Amino acid sequence: MRNFLPALNWFSGYGAGALRQDLVSGITVALVLIPQSMAYAQLAGLPPYYGLYASFLPPVIAALFGSSRQLSTGPVAVVAMMTSAALEPMAVAGSQGYIAYAVLLALLVGIIQFGLGVLRLGVVVNLLSHPVLLGFTNAAAIVIATSQLGKFLGVPVDKGHTHFETVWRIIQAALDYVYWPTIAFGTGALAGMLYLKWKYPKLPYVLIAVTIATVISWATDYGLDRKVSISQIECPDLPDLVSKFNQELMTIETFTATRSRLRPQVERISREHGKPCSRCHPARTIGTDVLETAPPGINKGKWNMKQYQEKILVLHLMAGVIDEFIADAKEKLVKFRACLKGYKFVAVKLPDGTTRYYQRYKVPYNAQTDWRIWRIKAYNKPISRDALILAAGGGVVGDIPKGLPGFSMPCHDIDIARKLLLSAFVIALVGFMEAISIAKVMAAKSGQKLDANQELIGQGIANIAGSFFSSFPVSGSFSRSAVNFESGAQTGMSSIFTSMVVILVMLFLTPLLYHLPQSVLAAVIMVAVLGLINIKGLKHTFKVSMADGVISLITFVTTLAFAPHLDKGVLTGTLLSLVVFFYRMMRPSIAVLSLWKDGHYRDSKKYNLALCRYIAIIRFDGPFFFANIGYLDEEVLRIVNDRKELRAIILKCNGINVIDASGEEALALMVDRLRAAGYRVYFSGIKENVLEVIQNSSLYSRIGPENIFATLAIALSKIWDTYHYDSQEEECPLKKVIYKQATKT
Repeated sequence: MRNFLPALNWFSGYGAGALRQDLVSGITVALVLIPQSMAYAQLAGLPPYYGLYASFLPPVIAALFGSSRQLSTGPVAVVAMMTSAALEPMAVAGSQGYIAYAVLLALLVGIIQFGLGVLRLGVVVNLLSHPVLLGFTNAAAIVIATSQLGKFLGVPVDKGHTHFETVWRIIQAALDYVYWPTIAFGTGALAGMLYLKWKYPKLPYVLIAVTIATVISWATDYGLDRKVSISQIECPDLPDLVSKFNQELMTIETFTATRSRLRPQVERISREHGKPCSRCHPARTIGTDVLETAPPGINKGKWNMKQYQEKILVLHLMAGVIDEFIADAKEKLVKFRACLKGYKFVAVKLPDGTTRYYQRYKVPYNAQTDWRIWRIKAYNKPISRDALILAAGGGVVGDIPKGLPGFSMPCHDIDIARKLLLSAFVIALVGFMEAISIAKVMAAKSGQKLDANQELIGQGIANIAGSFFSSFPVSGSFSRSAVNFESGAQTGMSSIFTSMVVILVMLFLTPLLYHLPQSVLAAVIMVAVLGLINIKGLKHTFKVSMADGVISLITFVTTLAFAPHLDKGVLTGTLLSLVVFFYRMMRPSIAVLSLWKDGHYRDSKKYNLALCRYIAIIRFDGPFFFANIGYLDEEVLRIVNDRKELRAIILKCNGINVIDASGEEALALMVDRLRAAGYRVYFSGIKENVLEVIQNSSLYSRIGPENIFATLAIALSKIWDTYHYDSQEEECPLKKVIYKQATKT
């Protein structure tokens, strides 16, 4: 139980001092988590309060079941961005369908992480090599920061097919119109947080910036908007445009709901016909069971099969057509929303006391107006003709529902789950890599034991439990975990206190967040992702290994090119890493050795050493298996053919740690071939596990025990005289250091 529930180990020697430190740390982290979580929810394409939903239960569950005592779990920037990229092709951001899919994605991520942990497969995260993560995080930081430009400048736009298209739309919208107080709020918050983080890092700089900005926003009525009737607006084209906008929204919602109802119909038909759908259950084939209700005179098996297949085919064709309708409706919706947001109105006070809104350059001469610009708010919900929202201020968070989210089952659409599976796997790995990276740093400093598999279990259960309370995917946060550790957290009780603060805010303090400017939340994200940028790390990778540096650079460029689909950058980098790995395994290091001045035998080519005429020492580094036997054979034959006076070959095997059946067979053939050509073959430094394989086969007797030596020094002492009794060498390079260009000792 202590292994499965590490929280049971917290209270050994736990006292009032540790409790006080955990309480202070928990509150400190909560002050950072609350505004960050709301910002990350928006980054994921969800309403801000869903960030709070993802912050009250997952931190507790992850702390109870994880092995790290200071890791702070909750919404993080990279995972939020990848969530948005995975869901946007399937539903409109912020819609009910989108939210349902986000919760389903959290469930899938949790199941994958939990499964990897239970099966002790934490090593799978090693597929994401350091160069891949370095290139990915640098690119992701740039993508995430620039994705917030719309909110930062107060010109939110619909996302394009690529991130660059989205940024271009933002630039075009900003050139058309910007609300300068929005830029002032964002710039002020950004500068203030960076200054406090640099000058007073222990202060809750995020909370300070958010609090000050919210108070100023409330005092200046920054988020000014009005609900007006469409009849009050002097714009002949507006009613038709609003109708089209609402119609496309209705189309998307209707087809999304219809799409979700197809799955139960497939299951119903499967039950009626006694067999599952082969597409939904590919591992099981459709049989020819006989329906008792088949018409007389008809082959019952064929009738059942035909009727069943026709119905299932129609349903799957409908699903494909519906997906096309949804995609088409989304494109139209983007155009209509852009048109609606493009209108700029001015409020005109009429003599009878009523107010009408005219387009900016069509205001009547000598009209009574303050020339404040009013713009239409068009969200992913229908626009009411009687309560159309016009905004003259900047964007604020707005109403946040009071209370905790209720328990609810996540969406269980198998087709959608299948489409999300690859994204869920990448998010699970990337999220866990971020969590385990900071956890390792804290464990090294605190001396606590860290179990990667148990941490996977903790993160998995946190995502699974969170999905039943409307949470989107979460992970361990690098920045908040550092705050938790530096503020003195002793156990996971700090995460429990953090969750308690979040719950209090959700129950009693949500009205205070109404006036929080959206541009300030964008600034919070920008500050948070600055820590992900590591240019020095990229340069260092090139110094260590050119191949790894190229992989890191390609991952960086690919992630930027495919943004916002960040998972493609990770997959590309991982694939390149595997290709380089297998290439290195297929072409391992092979060197001809000679004596070096430090008394060891080293690569003669690298150190420009002369070679003995009669004895060749060949060192092979790497596993000896099916993929590289051909390379070894070719290299040995090349070395032998270049040495006309050669009499003996010593294979230095210290670097061989694995040999398989193919390697054993190839080695036996090579020994036979060399002996047939008149050479004597010896082995030195064979590792115990490799020697055991050789002894269990016929190779041991074919080599001969007398030709196997424990070390290279013993081998040379035994055979050197044999091949030098009539030597023409004045000095042997195996006894004395001799360079190719000149003789030195």
